[in-house]
This record gives sequence, structure tokens and C-alpha cells, in this order.
Amino acid sequence: MASCLQLNAKPFTPLVSPNPLSKHTFKLGRVRCSAASPSKRYTITLLPGDGIGPEVISVAKNVLNLAATIEGIEFKYQEMPVGGNALDLTGVPLPEETLSAAKQSDAVLLGAIGGYKWDKNEKHLKPETGLLKLREGLKVFANLRPAVVLPQLVDASTLKREVAEGVDLMVIRELTGGIYFGQPRGFGTNENGEEIGFNTEVYAAYEIDRIARVAFETARKRQGKLCSVDKANVLEASMFWRKRILEIALDYPDVELSHMYVDNAAMQLVRNPKQFDTIVTNNIFGDILSDEASMITGSIGMLPSASLGESGPGLFEPIHGSAPDIAGQDKANPLATVLSAAMLLKYGLGEENAAKRIEAAVLDTLNRGFRTVDIYSSGTKLVGCKEMGEEVLKSVDSLVPSPV
Repeated sequence: MASCLQLNAKPFTPLVSPNPLSKHTFKLGRVRCSAASPSKRYTITLLPGDGIGPEVISVAKNVLNLAATIEGIEFKYQEMPVGGNALDLTGVPLPEETLSAAKQSDAVLLGAIGGYKWDKNEKHLKPETGLLKLREGLKVFANLRPAVVLPQLVDASTLKREVAEGVDLMVIRELTGGIYFGQPRGFGTNENGEEIGFNTEVYAAYEIDRIARVAFETARKRQGKLCSVDKANVLEASMFWRKRILEIALDYPDVELSHMYVDNAAMQLVRNPKQFDTIVTNNIFGDILSDEASMITGSIGMLPSASLGESGPGLFEPIHGSAPDIAGQDKANPLATVLSAAMLLKYGLGEENAAKRIEAAVLDTLNRGFRTVDIYSSGTKLVGCKEMGEEVLKSVDSLVPSPV
């Protein structure tokens, strides 16, 4: 089975950095793919899902295949339904067969889930319920979302250049606890006979402790700064969160710890994002803040994510949604999914060289001026999802390790 999240493993650094091509020591040059038998074989479960999901997964699969061929790796894929696609096929958002296949694979690559078609479904029949159950079933509790402003895309950010340039942060979101999973939850009637809806924000000590250790280890291997985001001035669950974070911090005296209320953090992310290095927070706050951080980079279509557990396969997915408005129109940006595939190689399978090849290929494609509509600017070449994928493939096949 796939490698799992290890607290003493490689650092959880962003997939791309301000000068990634030099860092990755790749250069341009033609590659002859080896005809030798692959030395490593892995099973990957593909979950294309809904909306633009199938389009971006198709591109990512092609990129994975080419990188694997060059690096002497072989993938066996099993494509399974999830979300709205699964609802239409089976009547449930996460079929048992899909979860079973995912658990038995070495890694899982997801496209996107959701769409207007299923918005009015009852909760247990919504596509998003399938995603929550998938995370729960795989026991992936740590969600890593890097947000890096690339030099090529700094002008695509809605923030001023001097604010956005050089941003390089990681949001670590607790993924399987909190208000999304807490009990009791549901609908009812209050003492006045009025209808109510309710959810419970609840965390056990072990849930906070394990995500805290992932965050401290990550911060230690980045810039040594960790900001814990909560709402401890109002919420008891956040008061407990802060208490446990402070307790775990005693084991990491070399990491500079700070605390910030979530409303202030949301403001500071757009006012001065460079003050942050590593952020750790609960499920719902992380959901919101990581999406906000993504827009600092210029487009949510550029950002990958990895969800890891203590054992078993990891779940890798772009952080964007299913974008039903542009589904099937060849307008989607596949780069977040391609970079998620690189995270799959790096953190899920430990295949560093293949991961770096894909990361470098994405940057080379951007350097050559190709842009999908979400990151397009004057002077660059507008392409669709398929053509962007084709250009990345050219770069994958052209970038070879430097002998230096």
C-alpha cells in the first residue's frame, strides 16, 4: 500500500517555489523513453467526478503516464464513480465499490464533485456527502494546501504586485473532525415551536494533537513559523483547540508559534499574506481560508492539495470545484490537477524525480507563455484545457535531469 503520513518524513513544502526550475535541476533536451521493463508498479484509483473533473483528470493521467514511462514506473488505474456521477449511476454519492477500490490502491486522484443538478437533493444524496465519506473512509485527517505566487502569474493576482509577489505559504487543515462531522446535527423544533437546524463543532484532544504535530513538523522544515487560527474569544471548541496547540508546542521550542482569530486571519491574508509561512486550523476555517489564499495566487485553478492519514492511501485533488458553468467547453485549467498528481508522486508514493519532472514541466509551460482563460493576460497565448495538457506533455518529455 501507499506510503502514509509520517511525522518524521520529508518536509511538506509547496510544490512550486519562486525559482523552481533551478531548484529542480532540470533542463531542456529531448528524452528517449526507455524500453526497459518498469521497476516499480502502483495502483491508482481515479475519481473523475463531476463538472470539469473528467477533463482535468484526463490531462493529469496523460502527464502521469509520460512521467512514469520516463522514470521507469508503471501505473495500473481503476476509474470509479463518485459524487453526482455516482448518484446518477448507482443512486448513492459514494458506492461501496468506490471506497473499497480507493482503500486497496496506492493513491487516489480526484477531479471535482458537485453541480447544480443535485443541489436540491437531500443531504445524504448530495455529491459533497460522497466526498466527506471518502475522506472519512480513508481516514485522511491532514489536508495540505500550498499557496505560492509564481513569478509568471504575479500579475494575475487581484492584489497589488508588492503585496502578492513572493507569497509562499502552506495551509494545514484538519479534515475529518469539527463541525462537518460533529454530532448531534440535524433539524428540529425549539421551545417556541420554530424550526431549527443545528450542527456541532467538537474536537477530541487526539484529533487536535495529531494535526498540530503535522503542522509543527511542517513549519520546522519550512521557515520555522506556525500560526494557529481559531476563534478562542467566543467558541469553547476553539479555546480547547488553543489549549492543545500550546501543549504540543512545548515539544517544538524551535518553532515560532502565534495565534490569530479567524476573522483577523481572513483580513491579514489579503492585507499582508507574506507574514504567514505555515497556518494550522480546524476543518471549517481551513476550508474557507485555503480558498481565500488560493486567490492570492491568481487562480484557484492553479492550486493542488494532498490529504494524508496515518496509514493507507492518500487523497490528492485540486482545490477548485466542479465549475459546471464551463464543464465540457474545454475552458478548465488542468494545472491544479496536474500538480496534485505531482503531490501524489511525491507524498503518496515517494517518487521524487517523477514529481519534480511534472512540477518543472508546469513551470516550463507557463514560461513559454501558455495560459487558460482564468490566468490569461495580454501578451500570453490563450489555450484550452486539452492544449494546455499537450503543452505540459511536451515539457515533461523535454526536461531532463541536469548532470550538474
